[in-house]
Order: sequence, then structure tokens, then C-alpha cells
Amino acid sequence: MNATFQDLIFDPQLIRRFDVNGPRYTSYPTADRFVEAFDANAYRAWLQKRQLTSKGALSLYVHVPFCASPCFYCGCSKIITRDHGRATVYAGHLEAEAALQAPLFDRRRVVEQLHLGGGTPTYLSVAEIGALLGKLGRHFTLAHGDEREFSIEIDPRTLAPADMAGLAALGFNRASLGVQDFDPDVQRAVNRVQSRESTVALMEAARAAGFRSISVDLIYGLPSQTAGTFARTLDAVVEAAPDRLAVYSYAHLPQLFKPQRRIDASLLPSGAEKLSLLQLTIERLVAAGYVYIGMDHFARPGDELARALREGSLHRNFQGYSTRAECTLIGLGMTSIGSVGDCYAQNAKTLPAYYAALAAGRLPVVRGLVLTDEDRLRREVIQSIMCQSRLDYAAVEARHGIAFESHFAAAIAALGPLAADGLLRFGPRGFELTPVGRLLTRNIAMCFDAYLPAHTRDGTKHFSRAV
Repeated sequence: MNATFQDLIFDPQLIRRFDVNGPRYTSYPTADRFVEAFDANAYRAWLQKRQLTSKGALSLYVHVPFCASPCFYCGCSKIITRDHGRATVYAGHLEAEAALQAPLFDRRRVVEQLHLGGGTPTYLSVAEIGALLGKLGRHFTLAHGDEREFSIEIDPRTLAPADMAGLAALGFNRASLGVQDFDPDVQRAVNRVQSRESTVALMEAARAAGFRSISVDLIYGLPSQTAGTFARTLDAVVEAAPDRLAVYSYAHLPQLFKPQRRIDASLLPSGAEKLSLLQLTIERLVAAGYVYIGMDHFARPGDELARALREGSLHRNFQGYSTRAECTLIGLGMTSIGSVGDCYAQNAKTLPAYYAALAAGRLPVVRGLVLTDEDRLRREVIQSIMCQSRLDYAAVEARHGIAFESHFAAAIAALGPLAADGLLRFGPRGFELTPVGRLLTRNIAMCFDAYLPAHTRDGTKHFSRAV
């Protein structure tokens, strides 16, 4: 039976049929297409040649990889250690990297967005985070006004409510709290035990300290989860009233992520049970007044993300759905990825390689990509599908000088069966996703991915499943 929530239609049979492996399109081309030939020297040369260093605001993503203990579900780039001195050494290297990156950009360009991600950024104390911002401020011009959007990922087990005032005093006004699930059995199964009370206390302290936006991360499909237990978690989260939620699908890939080998696979929900968890999530959140942004993101109607969706300015980058697409993104720290104009640049994936590059006085960029004209065209098309749930052929033609139907004849043909199944609706010169198609956005975007056939032919699971 189909269920309707707001402008969504949940069709379990259709969703199950289209639940295939595919990219999340936090970039196009996707990161697996990056090449080692685009190294630090190529990055510098490209920036100087394109002369893109003097215009617009900047966005910094700073990766803090350390965690005190492993969460068994996690597939992020992290380092498990209780040796806190390693974080101090790392912070010094972050400043060394900032000292190399900053001169490539005009000092008058203001950092309006800053995001501390992990790992566990709150592995650092508030004082250490303040010292890190001081180091970054020596090299970049950090915003201090209302235009500033400084966000930090928080493990509620690492902070006291009083710490939120300290983070606000440093300039942070957005917080993302990892919850995943409040059920004690689920928490024990994934080695992440935290109380509902302590998490809610942090959220209340953040509001009192003046944070503009509070986000909560949940995961469905974890071991020991049932519809009943997850319903209680959803009820608790709705009662706490975060501004945004990200509800991710757990991908069990123990062959890729060693901590997942400690999860008892027999406790994982079946495919049908996992689908029911997704349906439950959408139903509860939409009923509570949240707007479905896309894929796994929800926001209150007054949140900046929901406004961007309404106004057509929603953006997608390596942190997921975002705003301020005009900002140049600079990645700092091991594994970080930057997006500068028409190039992507990724740092070394291990601490030894990251430290060695900086010790030699060079940027730790080890791979990346310069987009071709065709890449830029397809990136715009895929962004429109992922962020606006529609595509206007004429608008694309005007910006890129193509005849859309002939240029994308193969993609339009591939969309035919999806349209027949009701995922999208063709108009005179474009198409829009239907209420059922919005839950399968990735499948529609995949039709325009010029690189994807190479992956589908070899049968390798390069990407997560669509649902």
C-alpha cells in the first residue's frame, strides 16, 4: 500500500525494486574518479592559471580524525586513540597547512563558513578548539558578523552543557549532534552508549547559548533496531525539536570497514524491516512538521536549508545538502576534500603521509580532478535533480550552448522506464520528479552520470545502496 506524506509517496515495492548501488552525488564527478596526477603542484598551477583566488567568500572544512573509542557502524576516516597528545601535534600541522593554503587566496576573502568534522572534533577541549581557531585566524580572515556560519560536529559523550557557551563564545552558531539511536540495546550493539537526558541537555544549552541551528544525526538499519524501538527514538528526538535531522541508512560493509566486523550481522534488520524503518521515519518527521529536503535530510520550515529548497538555492557538497553554493570550499586536514572553481583536491589519507608533506613544506594534496566542460555540464544537471527535483532544458542550454535533447539522448532514453514507473513526469522542455520519485533521486541522477557504466559493468559495489 502506498503511503502519502506531505508531497511524498512511499511505495515499498517500487522503492525495493530501485534499491540499487549508486553514488550519493556529494560531487560530480564522484571522488572515485580523482587521479593522483592532480597533486599539490598541479593544484597550485591550476589556481594560478585560472586566477580564481580573488573573488567571493570562503568555506573551510577542517577534519579532526581522532576518536577515543570506535563506533562499530562508522565508515568515516578516523584514528582511535586515547593519547591526547596526538591531537596537539595534529593541530600544529593544521596550522602549517593553513599557512600554505591561505596565500593562494586573497586575504580580503572572508571565511563565512567553517565546519569542524571528524572523527570527533570534540575530542579537543573547548580551549583547544579556541586555540585551533586562533591558528586558522592567523592565516585566513574569519567572519565575525551575522553572516558567519560556523558549525561543529559533537559527540554528546565528550561535552558538558556548560561547554556550549564556550563554543558559542568562539563563534560557533551551528551544532550537529550524533545520536544514531537512543535504545540501550542498539547502543550496546554498536559500542556507542549515551543517554537521552545528556543529549537533550546539550541541545538545550546550545539554544541558551545562542546557537542558530541544531542538527541531530540518526541511523536506521542498525543491529537490534525494530520499528518499536526506533519509534521511541524518533519520538524523543521530535520532542527535543532540533532544527535539522539527517537520518542515514546503515551500510554493512565489513570487508571495507574493520570496526563493522564486530557487529553481529544476525541482529541486523532484514531488507523489508529496514524499509519499514525508513517509512516510519518519514511519516513521523513529516507529521511533526519537518520538511523533507532530499535523500536523508529534514529541516523545520523556517530553517535556512528549507528556505534554500523553496528558493531554489539549495546546494550539495561533501557535507551533504548545504547553502551558500557561491563559497569556495577549502579542505584542511587528512583526507579532506576541497572544491575550488572547477577542480577538486583531496589530501593524504594517512597521518604519516599528511605529516611528511607538510614537513617538506608542500601541500598534502595527493589526488584530485580538473573538470572538463562535459563534467561541468553534467554536474549542473545532477545538482538540479538532487537539489531542485526538476530540470529545465532551456536553462541548461542557455548556460552551456547545447541542444539538450540531442546531447543527452541516451540519458533521456534511460529516463523513459523510470517515467513509466511514475518516478518523474516529462514536460514540454524538461521534467520534474513526482512525489514517489523524490525518494529515488539518486536513481534519476544516475542516468546523467557519464562514468557510471564502467562501474556497473564490473559488478563491484563501489557505492552504497539507494535506500
